[in-house]
Amino acid sequence: MKYDAIVVGGGHAGAEACLALARTGNKTLLVTLTKEGITFLACNPSIGGTAKGHLVCEIDALGGEMGKNADATTLQLRMLNLGKGPAVHSLRAQVDKNAYHRTMQHVLENQENLDIVEDEGAKILTKDGAVCGLVTASGKTFECRAIVLACGVYLNSRTITGEIIKDSGPAGFSNSKNLTQSLIELGFDIRRFKTGTPPRLDGDSIDYSKFEVQKGDKNIQTFSFLTKRAKPNIKVCYLGYTTAKTKQIILDNLDKAPMYSGVIKGLGPRYCPSIETKIVRFSDKERHQVFLEPETLDNNQIYVQGMSTSMPKDIQQQMIESIVGLEKSKFVKYGYAIEYDCINPLNLYPTLETKLVKGLYCAGQINGTSGYEEAGAQGLLAGINASLQLRGKEQIILSRDSSYIGVLVDDLTTKGTNEPYRMMTSRAEYRLLLRQDNADQRLTQIGRDVGLVDDERYAKFCKKMKNIQKLKSKLSKTIPPSKQLDEYLASAHETPAPRGLTIDNLCKRAGTDLYQANKVLHLFSGYSKAEIVEVGIESKYEGYLSRQNQLIERTKKLEEKRIPKDFDFTSIKGLRLEAAEKLNQIKPLSVGAASRISGVNPADITILLMHL
Repeated sequence: MKYDAIVVGGGHAGAEACLALARTGNKTLLVTLTKEGITFLACNPSIGGTAKGHLVCEIDALGGEMGKNADATTLQLRMLNLGKGPAVHSLRAQVDKNAYHRTMQHVLENQENLDIVEDEGAKILTKDGAVCGLVTASGKTFECRAIVLACGVYLNSRTITGEIIKDSGPAGFSNSKNLTQSLIELGFDIRRFKTGTPPRLDGDSIDYSKFEVQKGDKNIQTFSFLTKRAKPNIKVCYLGYTTAKTKQIILDNLDKAPMYSGVIKGLGPRYCPSIETKIVRFSDKERHQVFLEPETLDNNQIYVQGMSTSMPKDIQQQMIESIVGLEKSKFVKYGYAIEYDCINPLNLYPTLETKLVKGLYCAGQINGTSGYEEAGAQGLLAGINASLQLRGKEQIILSRDSSYIGVLVDDLTTKGTNEPYRMMTSRAEYRLLLRQDNADQRLTQIGRDVGLVDDERYAKFCKKMKNIQKLKSKLSKTIPPSKQLDEYLASAHETPAPRGLTIDNLCKRAGTDLYQANKVLHLFSGYSKAEIVEVGIESKYEGYLSRQNQLIERTKKLEEKRIPKDFDFTSIKGLRLEAAEKLNQIKPLSVGAASRISGVNPADITILLMHL
């Protein structure tokens, strides 16, 4: 049977890739091991978090699905880092993991141009260096012109709990046993990575009085710019700590920990380590945070964030019972580590098309990343570019100054990764420009141009942009001196303004907030909270934003200087051997990308520019 495109894997990357392809008119096939695994939240039952919330807002702004689905299934919504500047404010939603899966499965099953089969992708077929089809484990052959591999942690995966090793994917799902060999035959560099998950407990067996309540926030933005208002917070989370006894139990049993006994060979994530690794790495700390998080309304199962482990079951029970409030807790599921195959992301162009096979794209944890949000972002970009190629259009590259997605993909394709990559705000040098609140300003026009932003979303976007321009024009208006103004300034810990001040100058005062000021001073009406907040931020940080824009303009010349895909860097006289080897290995598509490759210095870039 013939398709325009095939997506292998129904996780967060696969779902976004499928929808991007099908919604832009391509006849698409999703090959998934089981429909029960479609966007299954195998680890943390949450969407968003520090920097990850930015990614979800960007997925939504481009016309993706993750943000809408997270908003629809939220149990609790919080804005992290509110004590810091707006650049690092990050949405995080505790979602109903079962509802999230069911909702996304329903969207996929009812999507025009999309078929779904339960099977295992086994062999990629090529002709003249390009994709031409896929053979499944059941022996079926499907012809196509593009394939997106979104295999998650399923390639030759195995789960590990102490000495119990299972040949399986996460949560007991079957794994993919054949595709790695096909990738090896095509010349891909295969890595072995590892991640893990903590125990799940019966909520009725927990003494919550011993924990600190973590409530959700009200009246904050949502992930999707189409969501009219956030769902009410219907669940709470709890914060507790490990104890000195927990630490001692782990130290006394390190020889039984697969991470330290040699059973686990894969490299784990530095920024989301197991509790064993935290105890060893941060030996001076006497305690570590533990969060109790609800998984679904279908049952009373609690996710114990901060206690990811692959220790034997009896040791896990001792560890959990050593935490105050969990002394009588009952296990529903034990924690485990999972090892899996992935590719070296240096095998990819920044379009996420592979350098080895035309029409073959990779997205998600197969590229060495971790996290649902990173996966969804890559899946959307891979789906968009596969669709553009199928339609004979130029593929897009998202720059580092346009989005966190651009930062993520640029990091992967120019620097590579030796461990599961995780997005953080510190990775984005232009993070004040790349805020959650303005993701639509940055990306919705791109989504419209590629065919993913529908009329409803685009009309809402255009209205918002028009209102923002009107609001900006009002910032020069002077607020006359008044008792109300002085009272507001006093509440914001600011000095009085006996002669009044402009709205712009009010915004620039450190303690003020334009939205709160408008509620007290009634500066303007008829604008949404999002519009007022966005204009207030841009006014307050105008100087910093201007400097970042100037820096972007200076570096843009390097980004716009293109390099042919088949360029031979060893042909450049005077270029250092190390630089030539790195450049030939990675094949950057611009001088800007070349300048970010480890081992390439400014002198090498000067020689490259002279040659070009």
